[in-house]
Amino acid sequence: MVRALKHHEKKLLKKVDFLDWKQDQGHRDTQVMRTYHIQNREDYHKYNKICGDIRKLAHKLSLLQPTDPFRIKHEQLLLEKLYNMGVLSTKSKISDLENKVTVSSLCRRRTGCWAKCITDPAYLITRNLEDYLTWVDNSKIKRNVLKYKNKIDDFDLA
Repeated sequence: MVRALKHHEKKLLKKVDFLDWKQDQGHRDTQVMRTYHIQNREDYHKYNKICGDIRKLAHKLSLLQPTDPFRIKHEQLLLEKLYNMGVLSTKSKISDLENKVTVSSLCRRRTGCWAKCITDPAYLITRNLEDYLTWVDNSKIKRNVLKYKNKIDDFDLA
């Protein structure tokens, strides 16, 4: 049993929140892990590190002169790469990278594709591979897609 706190101890601890810590990011990591079915916390931290590296690169490019040919070339390459990966929805400008490149935007691209069954849930799908995406026969997602297109056949999905 733990002893009851004395009066001065209660006064000191009145404004301390033991549930939400500052370094916990308000439990944002667990929320993203639960949403996108990430099994390891290490995977989340790897994605977070990738996002930080992209932001750092974008910041260093923005420090160069706007007319610098190196800056112009590499900004276009970076925006094109992130757009093709599906992380960015548009290839607009380098300042979008600060807010739009998040762990969630990377995790949205994780799924299986091709004719072979991919068991690695961290496999990233680019925009070019989206057309080749197929679902397992007993998949609920496949059933919903076919229901949306009015092409559902109960015999095939049974």
